[in-house]
Parts: sequence; C-alpha cells; structure tokens
Amino acid sequence: MIMGENGLTRREREIRDLLEAKYLEYNTRGFILTDPIQVPHSFKRKEDIEISSFLTCTIAWGSRKMIINNAFRLMNLMDDKPYEFITSSSRKEWKAMDGFVHRTFQTGDLFYFLDALKRIYTEKGGLEPVFSEGYSKGGIYDAIIHFREVFLQWNPLRRVNKHVSNPATGSAAKRLNLFIMWMVRHDPAGVHFGLWPDISMSDLIIPLDLHVGRVSRSLGLISRNANDWRSAIELTSKLRKFDPADPVKYDFSLFGMGLDKTV
Repeated sequence: MIMGENGLTRREREIRDLLEAKYLEYNTRGFILTDPIQVPHSFKRKEDIEISSFLTCTIAWGSRKMIINNAFRLMNLMDDKPYEFITSSSRKEWKAMDGFVHRTFQTGDLFYFLDALKRIYTEKGGLEPVFSEGYSKGGIYDAIIHFREVFLQWNPLRRVNKHVSNPATGSAAKRLNLFIMWMVRHDPAGVHFGLWPDISMSDLIIPLDLHVGRVSRSLGLISRNANDWRSAIELTSKLRKFDPADPVKYDFSLFGMGLDKTV
C-alpha cells in the first residue's frame, strides 16, 4: 500500500477531498434555515442558546420539519425566554406545557427535564460546567457519563432515562454529541456556536445517525453494521486523519450527502 500526503492512501485522499468539497458546500449560513439549529440561533443570551439547543437536540429524531416545529413550540410555551422560564417560573406555571408531546417524549419527561435543568443552573452553575467537569476526567465519553449522572440524580421516572443516551451501554449518544458539537465547535461560517472553550473541537465525537452511518459505510469509513458508540468512535478516528483539529466538521458532508442521496 503506497502512502502519500499526511500518511494517507490514495483512496483516503480521494475520500478526504470529497468530504472537504461537500463540507464547503453545506457549511454555510444557509444551512441554518433548514436545520433544527435555527431554533437556538433565534436567541442571543448564552443560557438561552444552551437550553434551547439542549431541548432541541433532545427531540432531534423524526422529520426535520417536525423537530423544528415542536422545538419552536416548546420555546413559545416558555415565553421565548427559556432560561428565565426554567429558573424563575413555578411548577404551577409549567402546567401550560401539559400535553406537549414529541413522538415518545411526553409531558412527564418534559417536566423532569425542566426540573433537572433548573437545578443544574441554580445549583451546578449551568450545563457548561457539568459537561466540562466530566470532560476533564477523560474526554467526551466521560463528559456524557458525568452529565447523565448529574441529570438523572433527582429520581426520574424510569421512562425518562431513555431520553438521556448512555454510551456505557453502547449507545452512539447521537443527540448528546450533536448538542456538544453545537456548543463547542466554531468556524467562520458561524453555524455552530463555539460557546464552550474548555472542550476541544479535536476531541468531539461525530453525531452518528442513519444518514451519516449509511454514507460512511458506502465510503468504507465504518466497518461495523451497528450505529453504536464503537462505530461513532471508529468513524471519528477515520475523520481525525483528514482533519485532526476539527474532525466532526465532516458531519456537514456526511449528513448532507445522506439527505441528498448523492452517495
């Protein structure tokens, strides 16, 4: 096998060049207009961006249109001031949200999420320090594990647990990796927010979903069939060979090609 630029094979260079071209095509401000990330982009305050991002990513499965509509509906139910609503309103005021459902995410799940977020912002300093504390112990895996332990410590109903991914059981943790990527990653296009400087972009893990998994396998970037944590790590490691400082930027490429069915 002949190795060339940066230790890449000819095939790897071809894949890298394809992903780079697609990254430049999809990583634009126009991407925001059709993606759920438009919801947190409607806010300016850091805490509002964090909370709206977290809740939007929590319900990020199903059609993009449904995700966007329900996320905006959720923000509206919080008077479009999610941080103020969560930290200052009473449980009685939360009753206005009774009946909110997104697929299997139901009102009872939402009420626990609101209560846990209130405790995290009033007792723990916010989402950023919770994730950063875990990250300091061993990277993104530990960031998610630590967050999950903190978030679920207030005796939720068992059904709530399934809405907080657990990589320790093999989950790819797509929605939590998506949220962390939104908070950490930054580039000139400004699609992601770059609000959390203590977590390095180079350590981010790709949010692995059906679209990304299918395209990645067609390109030979994943050898396993399951869209699980091991596959997410395998894919991210391959992408890190193409750009060690910003491997998950290729999420734009893989997700975009998956939606457009160009591969």
